[in-house]
Parts: sequence; C-alpha cells; structure tokens
Amino acid sequence: MQKRTLLSLALLSANVFAQQAADDIAPELSSGVSDKQAVNASQFMVASANPLATEAGYAVLKKGGSAIDAMVAVQTMLGLVEPQSSGLGGGAFLVYYNAEKQQLTSYDGRETAPLAATPELFLDDKGQPLAFFDAVVGGRSVGTPGTVKLMADLHQQYGNQPWAELLQPALLTAQQGFKVSPRLAGAIAADQKRLSRYPDTRAYFFTAEGQPLAEGHRLKNPDYAKTLTQLAKEGADAFYHGQIARDIVHRVQHADGNPGVLALRDFAAYEIKQRDVICAPYQQYEICGMGPPSSGALTIGQILGIVSQFDLKTLGPNNPISWQIIGDASRLAFADRGNYMADTDFVPMPEGLLDPDYLKSRAALINQGKALTDVSAGSPPWQTPVARQTLPAIELPSTTHIVIIDAKGNIVSMTSTIENGFGSRLMSNGFLLNNELTDFAFAPVKTGHLIANRVEPGKRPRSSMAPTIVMKDDQPYMAIGSPGGSRIIGYVTNALIRHLTWDMDIQQAISAPHALNRFGTYDIEAGTAAEYLLEPLETMGFKVNVRDLNSGLQAILLDGKGLVGAADPRREGIAMGE
Repeated sequence: MQKRTLLSLALLSANVFAQQAADDIAPELSSGVSDKQAVNASQFMVASANPLATEAGYAVLKKGGSAIDAMVAVQTMLGLVEPQSSGLGGGAFLVYYNAEKQQLTSYDGRETAPLAATPELFLDDKGQPLAFFDAVVGGRSVGTPGTVKLMADLHQQYGNQPWAELLQPALLTAQQGFKVSPRLAGAIAADQKRLSRYPDTRAYFFTAEGQPLAEGHRLKNPDYAKTLTQLAKEGADAFYHGQIARDIVHRVQHADGNPGVLALRDFAAYEIKQRDVICAPYQQYEICGMGPPSSGALTIGQILGIVSQFDLKTLGPNNPISWQIIGDASRLAFADRGNYMADTDFVPMPEGLLDPDYLKSRAALINQGKALTDVSAGSPPWQTPVARQTLPAIELPSTTHIVIIDAKGNIVSMTSTIENGFGSRLMSNGFLLNNELTDFAFAPVKTGHLIANRVEPGKRPRSSMAPTIVMKDDQPYMAIGSPGGSRIIGYVTNALIRHLTWDMDIQQAISAPHALNRFGTYDIEAGTAAEYLLEPLETMGFKVNVRDLNSGLQAILLDGKGLVGAADPRREGIAMGE
C-alpha cells in the first residue's frame, strides 16, 4: 500500500511539473543555450569544431574536392588548433556514404593495443587497478595511432585533389601561427599540473615564465609543419615506417615514471578496417553508425528501440516523464554495453542486441513516473552465450566531430580523438600522443568472469564515438555526431529524438539544454532551463547532478531543398557551405 501511494505521489508530482513546464518553461527549454543560427547551402557543406578547420574544408570543397579531400584538410587543421581533442597521434571512426554506389560503409581507424601489451597492463605491483591519471599520463596509455593511415587510405580511394595540397592549410598555419582560442586557453589552464609534467608539452603550452598560454596568444608549431612536410612528400609511410614512428616509440618507451610498450612492429602491423555499418530503425528512419569496437551505434539503437515503445511524441520535450523514459532506456542500454560490447575481432557478442522483441522486453521494465531502482544487463538472443561481467572503463569528454557533404552527395561523418584532453601529455614531432588504452577496462577479470573490454595485444579499445548517418527511404537524411566521452551516446540520441520526434529544427535540437543518464545519476546542464527537471526527476527517484555538459555536436541535414548545417554553440565551431 505504501509503495503504491509513493508511486502515485511521484506520478502526480511529475505531472504537475509537466503542466508547469508546458505553461511556463517550455519556450525556454526548447530555445537552447545560444542564438547560433543554422546555415543553408545548395551544393556542399562542412561543419567542425573550429572555424579555421571549417574554412580549410570549405576551400577544398569550393575547388571541387571530395568529402574525403575536405576531411583531410579539416582533420590536419584540427590537430593543430584543437590539439587537446584530436590529431595525428590519435584515432578515428568514419561513416561514409558513397553517392555513386548509394552505399553506406564505415572505416575503423581506432588505435590498437601494442603487441607487447598484457591484460595486466593497468594493474599495479599488487594486482590492483591503477588510479586513472596514474595510467593516463606517460607512455603506458599510448596505443598505435590510426588517424594518419585513415586519412591516407581513404584519400587514395576517394580523393581527387593532390594529397600534398590538402596538408598545406595546416602546414602554413603551423608556420605562421594561430591565435589560441578561448577553449584551448581554458583547457591548458585547467590541466596545468599534468600538462607541465614533461618538458616538451611545458615548452609548447606555457610561457617561458611557466604561465599557461592566454587566449589570443599567437602560437607557432614548426615541428608540426615539419611533420606535415614529410607526410606531403612520402604519404603515410613517413608516419608508420620512418623516423616519425621511431620518434614516437622512443618517446613512449622512455617516458619518465610511466613508460609504455608501443614498438615499431605495432606501426608496421597497423591497418584500417572497413566494417559494415550498424543500422537501427526509428520511426521511418534508419539510424546508421559505427559498429564494434565502437559501442555508439548499438547503444543509440537500443535506446531508440526502447523509447519507441512509449508515446514520446504526445508527452513532448518539456514533460519530465519523457526524460524519465529516456534516462531509464539509456541506463538499460548502458548496462548491456558494459557487459557485452567490445572489439568483436577478439570477443564474441550477442547477435540480438537490437532484436525488436528483446528491446520490447527491456522497455517493459520501465514504469512511467518512477525511476528504475535496479538496472542490469539483459539476456539478448545469443547463439553461443559466454558468461560476462561488467567493469566500467573511464572515457573522459574530449574528442571532436566533423560532418561533410560534397557537391556529388558523398558524405563523411567522422569522430576523431586522442581520448582524454591532451591525451597522454606526451608530444612527438609537434603533436600529442593518445591515451586511448585507458578506454580498456583496467582489470581483465571480475568474480571469475572475463571482462569483454579487457586489454589484449592488438585489440582496439571500446569507444562511445558515434559518427552517424540517418537514412530515410534509402537516401541520406542527416549526418551527425559529437565528442563527449561516454556522454556522446546521450548527446546524439537526444538530438535525434528532439529533431525526429519532437520536430525541432536541427540547430534547435543541437542547442537545446542537455539532460542525460548513463549509469544512474541524471546529468542536467547547469545554467539552462533544463534545471527545472531537477525536482521532478529527484521525486521520481533519480540522483541528479547539475553540471557543465560540453558537447560538440555537428550536423548537416538534407531537407529536400538543400543542405542545413548546425554547429554546437558550446564550442567554437561553425558550418559553412555554398
């Protein structure tokens, strides 16, 4: 009786707040965090997290370059002007629409664990997992970089502009210098202690007096220019089989206090993998993205499949019940993600994670108006089950996202990263090295069962990156993605729901205040109208955390009349097209 009374009170409270929202708060909640406007074009478009990068891609497209050509120019510029997020020392996932073949595919440029790595890589001498930043900072966390080979391989296949010319914008900017952006300056200041640990990063990101570089400081990077010059002349071989590889290996193996095991044979063995896209139905759309080792498309597909069992359209974006359903759907999907998803080249995974009947059974666990008290992985259809245990891996919110559509209709949706902000805090040849190996679970076994996302030689760590292309009637409708660690999944999912279900325009859907849940705590974006959700969500039983949520969503929509580009107002990026 008491439980039924409490549930009734929760539902009553939630509905009261929903009515208040509809009457008083709805316009603010839908209006977003800034007045950034969408950009319209008819022929081609590019959106990225930094204006210099977007401008570089736009110039390539204007000359008749392909989407892949523009990606090379954009990514090499981002590695220079947004070094805390991505670069030559990291990896990427890319979803590609080939307009001529009318075909979707994906390319895996994720970093690999060194062949000398063992499952105990992140355990101390007592067999206990290292503290996160004890593992991150230094050489231990560095995996074999994939971004350069991804750019080179795809340019060879889909490019029409000379490789060397595509590197010129970033090369010249490195020589002439660029103004440190507000976001980069803030990131340097926030990470001052770790970033100043090694002489090379200290010399590059700080003044001679040891002060973090300020916004507006003109920063030159001659070492990066030299690297791009070598790549322009010799292609990816200069990176994977030449002096650059030798320099990286030496830097990693001789990192003071925390050396790693990356070796030249890892560079020689590295390859880009073309993989089938993962597509999940949602309304009249197919939401397509990157499969394992990314968990992005599968987890987004699960969330959308679960919420499809409820009438979100009628409930609307301002009803706390909508966010309770989305939050609990996300928690259920993340439980499956933690238990089952990893690099399927190394571990088996259930075939039925997107099975409609399975997702319907997961949705049946959700009670409107009352948060789930117990969330665990389900039992999806699986021909050969393997006992598993969940052990979270920490993904912190760095990374970047690029969307490009060229004049022929080819589409790139690419998320790239060096993982944590400033990666391992090691530099070589003018760029930062990733700390991607800390995306693995630190312990290989829990309660006698293997962890799917454990460290193994040559394995690619699980990721939440979710480069996405939405299809409608077998034609591309939208390209979208975001940085943000494991919150990427929520950022992309919520933008899709806002646009496809609640009919917000794409800029509005990206700018709208964030509310998302992964592991039980509901994150609400501080300083936004979403804070009104705090009380009703707590009444429904959620623990709520009001905090900054720094997404970096980029999207391009094909609306039948042309192209509509949108860039997240929380970062410095822009969309440009013609």
